[in-house]
Amino acid sequence: MYLTYLDSNSWLIELGNKKILLDPWLVENLTFANADWFFKGSHNQQHPIPENIDLILLSQGLEDHAHPPTLKQLNRSIPVVASVNATKVVKELGYTQVTTLAHGETFSWDKSVEITATPGSPIGPTLVENGYLLKELATDFTLYYEPHGYHSPSLQKFAPVDVVITPLIDITLPLVGSFIRGGKKALEVAQVLQPQVMLSTAGGDVSFEGMLSSLLKVVGSIEEFRSLLKENNLSTQVIEPQSGQRFLVPLQNKNLAV
Repeated sequence: MYLTYLDSNSWLIELGNKKILLDPWLVENLTFANADWFFKGSHNQQHPIPENIDLILLSQGLEDHAHPPTLKQLNRSIPVVASVNATKVVKELGYTQVTTLAHGETFSWDKSVEITATPGSPIGPTLVENGYLLKELATDFTLYYEPHGYHSPSLQKFAPVDVVITPLIDITLPLVGSFIRGGKKALEVAQVLQPQVMLSTAGGDVSFEGMLSSLLKVVGSIEEFRSLLKENNLSTQVIEPQSGQRFLVPLQNKNLAV
């Protein structure tokens, strides 16, 4: 299994001889409803759009997960697996091969990879977006992704999971509290899934400005999270990937080579 961190919530996942582009924001700025006075994200270093993408995987329909300018740059014939809300975005953009996954549903792909949707982040009072469990069938290696730190109790049936990508620190707002939940929530999911490796998402080599950005507060650190794991007798390795650098995830072999 190879991973490339493309900043924010964007990842290139390579498993089962497939290249999966997850929640891509790769071009232009990141804003919500074009209100850059409220919030604007920018890349400090632009990453090229990966070549030969086999699948686009979208966990949410918000711009920081289904970024319209990036999706407009990609070939509309690339297959997409998406949450209900993200499906609306890509269909409006003209994507032709879209599979919508509700919670608990599985997309089986070419006898190589299975993608199962899990309950993820609540967006508003009635909408719960997707987390994902990816399984490489040849090796039985598994990867779990949830970008805001909302982990469903239903995950227990998938344990153990080899790789977890989720926030490892908290980002808070006044009166709201933690809306990106790492720290104790990341520890809880580590205790349930017993991963070999954990990686933090929702960061990277990016800069933010605007009214909302001025109110955000980061609580915790990667080193503090490593200490939490150690204090709870967990041997999980925490990896801090370099932005844009492809790397082989160091996993103990499950009788077959990666």
